[in-house]
Amino acid sequence: MHTKQQNNAELYFSHPSQDTLIVHIGGNWLLEISLPSIGLLENEIQSPTTVRTINFNTKNLTSWDSSLLIFLSKVFDICAKHNIHIQMEGIPQGVRTLLDLASPKRQRKGITRKVEKKSFLVRVADTTFDFIRTSKEMLAFIGEAALAFGKLLCGRANFRRVDLMTVIQESGAQAIPIVSLISALVGLIFAFVGALQLKLFGAQIYVADIVGIAMVRVMGAIMTGIIMAGRTGASFAAQIGTMQVNEEVDALKTLGISPMEFLVLPRMIALALMMPLLCLYADLMGIIGGMVVGVFMLDLNFMEYYHQTKSAIALTHLWVGLFHSAVFGVLIALCGCLKGMQCGRRASAVGTATTSAVVTSIVSIIVSTAIITIVCEVLGI
Repeated sequence: MHTKQQNNAELYFSHPSQDTLIVHIGGNWLLEISLPSIGLLENEIQSPTTVRTINFNTKNLTSWDSSLLIFLSKVFDICAKHNIHIQMEGIPQGVRTLLDLASPKRQRKGITRKVEKKSFLVRVADTTFDFIRTSKEMLAFIGEAALAFGKLLCGRANFRRVDLMTVIQESGAQAIPIVSLISALVGLIFAFVGALQLKLFGAQIYVADIVGIAMVRVMGAIMTGIIMAGRTGASFAAQIGTMQVNEEVDALKTLGISPMEFLVLPRMIALALMMPLLCLYADLMGIIGGMVVGVFMLDLNFMEYYHQTKSAIALTHLWVGLFHSAVFGVLIALCGCLKGMQCGRRASAVGTATTSAVVTSIVSIIVSTAIITIVCEVLGI
């Protein structure tokens, strides 16, 4: 059977066998020319003859553009619907390449990747090996930091004093506003929670004891540590990670300058010095927050609240809190700098390193708090 449309674009059909259809395409297939309808092919397929295979003959094709691609795409859809096999040999190579590019089922090496599902044992093994590798890197980093600190004590550390002062300003004075707000609110919350039960016994005055001891002994240090982990620890990881991406760390090594001494040591010293001072300030703001609740909500006298707080807080509580804060400062600096040094060279590596630094710092703070608390309880401090 033949169907032909003379409009500069030719389309007709032939049946060399009962189940084979040859689609003859010729002339100029251009968008500005009136083209044959896809309905001609549908009518040919729905004829009494059963079509199982379609071949193409494009020997008379003069020129073509995207209109031919659109037509052939419709042909493929119709053939898929009627379960008809298509022989692509008769289609020009350029057309076949473009159709292959446009195909949603196309699988190109490097573009789509088969996700291999790992078994439970394989995942456990991978996690174990990653943990061992990470632990080795962390221990090596801590060892290098200890050696750098030893050089500092001997006066041979290679870093600029101006960098140390800059980090002290960024991690100290510039952190006061956020520390003030969070610490005051935490003290206020402690006072409200304690007052709920103490009111039942008419012992509202002991709100001062709860707030004072909790803030000075541990909560002031913990809240300051968490604030600095999200603020300063993330900043350390982002700064060093960006230097790693830009190969500035490699440049320091090439010049014979130790990145541990030049980058890590000033940040570790700055946080170790600033954290106890920020902790003292956080303790004060937390006590003031509790005092606001005690004086204005519980009808306590200002001087009464002050003397009760003074009698409740022992010097031991203060030293324990300061020790917590110093440990937190070193941990936050180590975690932030470690993740920055481990940063990869990809575009998303800095963000990943920053997130990992914050999470690792907070986990380290909680774990170290538990250890110090248990040790203090055993020693009776």
